Amino acid sequence: MTDNHEWWRSAVIYQIYPRSFADSDGDGYGDLPGVISKLPYLKELGVDAVWLSPFYRSPMADAGYDVADYRQVDPLFGATADAHRLIEEAHALGLRVVIDLVPNHTSDAHEWFQAAIAAEPGAPERQRYLIRDGSGPSGELPPNNWRSLFGGEGWSRLQRPDGTPEQWYLHLFDTHQPDLDWNTEAVREGFDDILRHWLDLGVDGFRVDVAHSLIKANGLPDEDATIDRSYFNLGPMWDQDGVHDIYRRWRKVLEEYDGDRVLVAEAWVPDPERLARYVRSDEMHQAFNFDFLTSAWDAASYRKVITETMAANAAVGAPTTWVLSNHDVVRHATRLAREDPSDTGGIAATDPQPDAALGLRRARAATLMMLALPGSAYLYQGEELGLPEHTAVPDHLRQDPIWFRSGHQEVGRDGCRIPMPWVADAPGAGFSPNGQTWLPQPDSYAALAADQQVGVPGSTWTMYHDALRLRRESRLGAGELAWVNAGKDVVAFDNGPVRVLVNVAGAPVPLPDGKVLLASTELSGELPTDAAVWLRLR
Repeated sequence: MTDNHEWWRSAVIYQIYPRSFADSDGDGYGDLPGVISKLPYLKELGVDAVWLSPFYRSPMADAGYDVADYRQVDPLFGATADAHRLIEEAHALGLRVVIDLVPNHTSDAHEWFQAAIAAEPGAPERQRYLIRDGSGPSGELPPNNWRSLFGGEGWSRLQRPDGTPEQWYLHLFDTHQPDLDWNTEAVREGFDDILRHWLDLGVDGFRVDVAHSLIKANGLPDEDATIDRSYFNLGPMWDQDGVHDIYRRWRKVLEEYDGDRVLVAEAWVPDPERLARYVRSDEMHQAFNFDFLTSAWDAASYRKVITETMAANAAVGAPTTWVLSNHDVVRHATRLAREDPSDTGGIAATDPQPDAALGLRRARAATLMMLALPGSAYLYQGEELGLPEHTAVPDHLRQDPIWFRSGHQEVGRDGCRIPMPWVADAPGAGFSPNGQTWLPQPDSYAALAADQQVGVPGSTWTMYHDALRLRRESRLGAGELAWVNAGKDVVAFDNGPVRVLVNVAGAPVPLPDGKVLLASTELSGELPTDAAVWLRLR
């Protein structure tokens, strides 16, 4: 593996959702040996690194984002030795490894929480969590009005062994995910040790889950009921200034190690300048640009998002980190065909069904736009195959806690977490040796399987492969963007020797005189609507 300085500034990183990537043992769940078996596929695709969603020991109340032991692999995903082998084999192929870190909360099965609930109020063990007295005459009401992001109250009441109610604990997500109190030094020291554990094993960095939530406002004040919670970074539990002290501390830990280890923030912060604070020179290295992900399919919107975020990041010397899909949002091959592409929520069979062909056309075009931009980029497993959202998961098979905690009002995220299709004519599309899949695959996945696309001219996989090769050869990730005026409905810019045109909504656009390097669709002298092209001008 090359040890190029600040590799993360221009890297393309591939997100693996382990339970849905490849199943080696036939239980219907993907696992780390399955991931290892597909590393050559990722090397051939041309990515620089992989990011793995949680594989730690967990009761799986939230698909592994409820961590019971941050140092051990859950048996669902294999043995702890498999994680060590994965890191070694990825490095042998020249791929770096970033792993998920979930610091806002633990599982209620974590030894810290078990010790907390066994202790008396005010004991040091309880200070690791946001456990507080209730309000009301006898503490019978929650400490404040905060709600869970998964639906329902944000607080649950503890009980003594004899059933006597006592204090309350905060859970911004599921009831099985108690929030940690990051004002407690024992919590900070504990995570220092967790970081060092994995850094010693060779991981190249950490993606930090809900990085903007670790610190809550002093006194835990009530939330303003008038705040629009559709964008959940607003309020006293999000984006508090104190989080930055934590990341400065972590940055010092990473700098104890060689190899340019990286911290990546998942922070849903709409103000580009506030988001840029997470990637100042002594804090994190990357922060996902969710404004780009949620942009309308509109040229002016894209130009605005790109300009503002690049300017804000440049002011602190950081690259912009682009992303279009992940394990929490509707896949962009479906979302971009929605009436409102900024709507990332799940889709049920009874909801309006986006046009699959339109979604894929726009997704291919959006991908070429993203991969031509300076900075780093993240891909979500299966997008290189053009996988759509599964919009008709049977209700009785849903597993996302959002579905249950919302009283079946929100379908949740199962549709973007469907097991990967590898072999078209194999049971379960080759996901597992016996065809078992923990969530059902839609019929459309067979035709999109990897064996139908790898090396096939015109396939979405081939477009991704060629884009990654050209991006690397032309050093687009380390380039500079210069806007080009090509009409109000066209996103057009130069990055080094490459001109990029994305026709978002207008009439077909004549192509300038130059060599077509790559296009999202077949061209005949002009760029049609919902299409993109890379050119080398003469």
